[in-house]
Amino acid sequence: MTKFRPCIDLHSGQVKQIIGATLSDTSSGLRTNHVSKLPASHFGNLYREHGLTGAHVIMLGPGNEAAAREALEAWPGSLQVGGGITAENARHWIEKGAGKIIVTSYLFPEARFALDRLKAVLVSLDDDVELLVIDLSCRRTGSTWTVAMNKWQTLTDMEVNEESIRLLEPYCSEFLIHAADNEGLQSGIDEELVLKLGQWCTKPVTYAGGARHLHDLDLVKDLSAGRVDLTIGSALDVFGGSSVTFDDCVKWNQQQSIG
Repeated sequence: MTKFRPCIDLHSGQVKQIIGATLSDTSSGLRTNHVSKLPASHFGNLYREHGLTGAHVIMLGPGNEAAAREALEAWPGSLQVGGGITAENARHWIEKGAGKIIVTSYLFPEARFALDRLKAVLVSLDDDVELLVIDLSCRRTGSTWTVAMNKWQTLTDMEVNEESIRLLEPYCSEFLIHAADNEGLQSGIDEELVLKLGQWCTKPVTYAGGARHLHDLDLVKDLSAGRVDLTIGSALDVFGGSSVTFDDCVKWNQQQSIG
């Protein structure tokens, strides 16, 4: 059943909400919706207090490792961490308290999907697929969606479609998919993508990008037949937004479990 899943996006060691399409290796064009005065550990504690399992901690570039560890220490074994994850450091993050690790760019050397790298990550996790989330964050390319890596700036050779989902499902416990063109804009979700994800995915999948109202949770639930979860970021009051309150999202989740 669809549920609200929170996030902790880290950039330069701070919790931020960023317009995804403006991310790059330089800060000149970066557009930020919100920079929190609170540490990452505050949000880890907040999610723990409300039992919001499956939240993702994303390190957007270097300089975020300490903040990520703080978040994980606030709720060991319950948060997912991604950003710069490789076969060499995946086990390290599990040992530091991540419930699962999230991997994207490492799977696409020179922007080409490499199954051997995915298998290498799993080997480092003792072949425990329950510890692995595959991030297929993507950008629209005509009528399709293409996986984007390196802060969503580089398009890969993989489309997000039923074929790629079927290829990857045996190697992970769930998917995380940011619609990078919508991320941070509060301009509405990519309804077609959510609909397709509900049709294609047999494992849990979380969609992020463009959510702006509480009723977007109902919309995602209806479009995906309850198979897709939703992350709300920039619109949320705890991240400086004004159109959705964190408390209302918690209540929405509670109502789903009662129903």
